[in-house]
Amino acid sequence: MRLKHSRLIHFSTNKLLEHFVVGPPARTASDLVGVNRNTARWFYHRLRQIITRQIEEEWCLDGEIEVDESYFGGTRKGKPGRGTAGKVAVFGILKRGGKVYTKIIPDAKTTTLLPIIRQKVVPDSIVYSNCWRGYNALDVSEFKHYRINHSQLFAQSDNHINRCLSGHGTCPRRGIENFWNPLPGRGCLKAREGSQTSFKEV
Repeated sequence: MRLKHSRLIHFSTNKLLEHFVVGPPARTASDLVGVNRNTARWFYHRLRQIITRQIEEEWCLDGEIEVDESYFGGTRKGKPGRGTAGKVAVFGILKRGGKVYTKIIPDAKTTTLLPIIRQKVVPDSIVYSNCWRGYNALDVSEFKHYRINHSQLFAQSDNHINRCLSGHGTCPRRGIENFWNPLPGRGCLKAREGSQTSFKEV
């Protein structure tokens, strides 16, 4: 493998690629391979950009889909949820029993959310959401849209975005809202050196 505009020799490139797959951070990999730390960071960043582009181009979800947005950042005081100062908004799309797609977004408006849903979800899929107005356009879209009003209840039969399919708390098939909870960055999001999208098994 060789990255465009890279001056790394073939041996160093392959070794950095191996460490990227195994998991040590770029700083550790630079020491093990014997290259400059900034070089290793650039290499990791380029690999994540390539992976992100492939995900954007190839992956689509279908079937029963849950959508939700969450906010990550420091412990700055202020109102919780949407509009909180200093927070980073992240949008998630979960295929029940499958993968989760996440993307950093500038806001939770319809003009931001709907294009992402249309890009990543196959038409005629069933989409579950909360009652945030950013999802209003789904009512007249190419998807079958169901809402759950969290001011009244959190689940109604299959209409939910916060519990597993079996209804048991130990079930590994979590809803999109439960997907956010164990993430180590809900209090302090740490972007992975430039990567803004990801897929994760649930």
